[in-house]
Amino acid sequence: MIDALLRGLAATGPAEALAVTLGIVYALLIMKRNRLGWIAGGLSAAIYVLLAARARLPMQSALQAYYVGMAAYGWYNWGRVQQQGRGIGRWPLSRHLTALLLIGLLSLLSSRLLARETHAAWPYMDSFTTWISLLATWLVARMMLENWLYWIVADGILAYLFAAQGYAATAGLFLSYMVIATFGFRAWLHQYRQVAS
Repeated sequence: MIDALLRGLAATGPAEALAVTLGIVYALLIMKRNRLGWIAGGLSAAIYVLLAARARLPMQSALQAYYVGMAAYGWYNWGRVQQQGRGIGRWPLSRHLTALLLIGLLSLLSSRLLARETHAAWPYMDSFTTWISLLATWLVARMMLENWLYWIVADGILAYLFAAQGYAATAGLFLSYMVIATFGFRAWLHQYRQVAS
């Protein structure tokens, strides 16, 4: 398994390497609440639209297109939030439970459609990670603390999906994202508590 991972890393193309680099820059800047992260994230996502389509992960390709749009929204909204002096917010538990129920239902419906109408490699996991990532991205753009928890779950599954499809560097990126998300949650929680106290 390690040998296959190393071979995959050695075979990483320039587009994937650039997308990975920009993705890490995005996550680190967002963790520090720096708006420039949205530019790096938008560029990374634009490259991944093509890579995910080539890997036969149609939901991930569509998700990356959504990320491009959300990068523009995130850039705009973070500028507005910072001008207004607002900080990190939180969602109530009831909203999370509703969101998780909807994610499960939408994942089931879209995975059945993918399995029937496409040659998707992993229809349920592709669907689930897409829907949870849509929510997590919205939460990041709205500067909500819990976004990091959703990312930890999605990134773990995405690391497996991309590794299974031969994108070792991208799998490594998602594992890196899990680590960054863990630190991001801790950093944002600390900032949230400072402001709340």
